[in-house]
Amino acid sequence: MQRLVIDPAQLSAPAIALTPSQQHYLLRVLRLGQGDRFVAMNGQGQAWIAQLTQSAATDHWLAEILQPVTVATELPIAVTLIMALPKGNGFDDVVRQSTELGVSCIAPVISDRTLLHPSAQKLERWRRIAQEAAEQSERQIVPTILDPVPFSASLESLSPGMSGYLCVTRRSSPHLLTCLSTALLQPASAITIAIGAEGGWTEAEVDQAIAVGYQPVSLGARILRAVTAPIVALSLIAARYEVGTQ
Repeated sequence: MQRLVIDPAQLSAPAIALTPSQQHYLLRVLRLGQGDRFVAMNGQGQAWIAQLTQSAATDHWLAEILQPVTVATELPIAVTLIMALPKGNGFDDVVRQSTELGVSCIAPVISDRTLLHPSAQKLERWRRIAQEAAEQSERQIVPTILDPVPFSASLESLSPGMSGYLCVTRRSSPHLLTCLSTALLQPASAITIAIGAEGGWTEAEVDQAIAVGYQPVSLGARILRAVTAPIVALSLIAARYEVGTQ
């Protein structure tokens, strides 16, 4: 069934009040009609099977809630991706694919080597991409996309109980997979993975991160593109935790 993210304020059990744009999407784009079903999700962990129905009084379309959806599709641990903004439109793909892989929060940052300084329109676009990717991949939540901040400011978010990993190149650092295997023996409340822009992190940035508790890690012997590295890292995290907790 098709999935649609709704605002929690739209929910008035046993029905969902659909916005004009949602009605257009369901009726004109998806070609659904009276009695057809879809999955409505609030982006915060709850989802329901809903059925389209037309109000006899107003001719507006509503969605009648039939039953909750209980299939678990989220990772067993919350994952935050801190990503120094790459050039061009590369961050669009990072948001889309990271959402598909189960990330909980995406924190774009401005690093010493960042060239892109995004506008408010860019941020709104990334949030829309995350919502669409969450619908497509049958997520139960829509990842939070934070406002861009300097990298130094993002380091303050690492709190006790969280595991922080900083992806680096050309350093003698353990592989991320090795660190994740060890971490399963000492469960953390959440994971933060930080990945640099083109050219990686500067030495000063690496030292800053280490000082607040980040573990430098490697993603392998090859040099990855800035937009490839987060996909590799998140794939390793998703695979390790989904298999390791079964």
